[in-house]
Amino acid sequence: MTVTTELVERIWARDPTVWTGADEAQWLGWLDEPQRMLEQLDEVLEFANEVVSAGAIDDVVVLGMGGSSLAPEVVRRTFGADRFHVLDTTHPNAIRALESRIDPERTLFLSASKSGTTLETRSHTAYFLERGGQFAAITDPGSDLERFARENGFLRVFYGEPTIGGRYSALSPFGIVPAVLMGIDATRLLERAVEMQEACHYADGNPGLDLGRRLASVSSVGLNDAGAFGLWMEQLIAESTGKQGKGILPAPDDPNAEMHEEVRLPDPYELGQEFFRWEFAVAVAGSIIGINPFDQPDVQAAKDKTNEVLAGGDVELEPEGSLEELLAQEGDYVCIQAFVDPARVNEMQQLVDRARESGHVVTHGFGPRYLHSTGQFHKGGPNTGLFLQVVDDQGDELPIPGQPFGFAQLIRAQAAGDYESLKARGRRVARMIV
Repeated sequence: MTVTTELVERIWARDPTVWTGADEAQWLGWLDEPQRMLEQLDEVLEFANEVVSAGAIDDVVVLGMGGSSLAPEVVRRTFGADRFHVLDTTHPNAIRALESRIDPERTLFLSASKSGTTLETRSHTAYFLERGGQFAAITDPGSDLERFARENGFLRVFYGEPTIGGRYSALSPFGIVPAVLMGIDATRLLERAVEMQEACHYADGNPGLDLGRRLASVSSVGLNDAGAFGLWMEQLIAESTGKQGKGILPAPDDPNAEMHEEVRLPDPYELGQEFFRWEFAVAVAGSIIGINPFDQPDVQAAKDKTNEVLAGGDVELEPEGSLEELLAQEGDYVCIQAFVDPARVNEMQQLVDRARESGHVVTHGFGPRYLHSTGQFHKGGPNTGLFLQVVDDQGDELPIPGQPFGFAQLIRAQAAGDYESLKARGRRVARMIV
């Protein structure tokens, strides 16, 4: 029996010693989720038909972060769902802009959080609850969000599978309920995933195994045509592998990445296959690297720092250092962390281009989104990054019902908290105001 054959068999046998022998066996529900979701699909379709047939809904908005938002955003962009929106920023300008594009009273809001306690999701939910509309929740059984949904008359609560971590939840209710509400044929999407699932049982010609072995041999990976898929791939790879000073740096759109992989999407419905192929591949890569790909030990650090900053009152963010000073230092990659209005994406691209001229691999993301995605790699991966935080003027405060702070104070606290967390781990950081 070859090592690769044994590895595949042990993954499907749910053997935690494939990785570190810790709690990995408790987080392998994603291996069976395509079939499980197909069995639950009637409930989701029934709900979608009820909502649509009532004629009271024009738009759908997902309120979620990380694993609760990135797959829906990839599906939305890939299928061009114009009346579907994903809110995963706390920037007041972005929240106001979304509100101006929809009629909240004719909108279905999907509050999505596995833990049920995600600060951004709960803040968004509280804000839009005061503006009318219909609400449903996607959360794990017994969460605080489930209780809140029952108390506030949400139309439906869809349950996530507790044995699946957030970044592995694309083919669970967190990805499929939004897909159905976009009008996508979820049966077709899931059946494609089942085909890939079956192929990932093979010893030879196993697409997930082959990709996983390639991933484990490089320090950074990009995509030949990143598109929207890169947003989801970033979290999966960074949060799964970036720990214990190890990790694979995802740089979806960077030509300087060590390896470039093709995203196989001849048809949008191939997303089902690609989601599963990359999930299996990262599980394989985690085994080869020798880490637990299903935990995220450093993610809580920035959240704790944010809470500390909020407890101490508002903060004023000051510039510190510069991009040029960062680039003059030794480092393998540059990370641009933009706590700015996402509408300023073109300005951020100019910074990315400047950094790439140095020959470094460059990654970039909007805060607080990246805190739920690549933040684990920044703090737990190898200390080879050069971090530039970019902050703008958040404008007038936008109150959060039930909180002593508003969205502007919150995003400032998130920027300050992550900056302090990076410094505490000896990372090289600078901040600029735009």
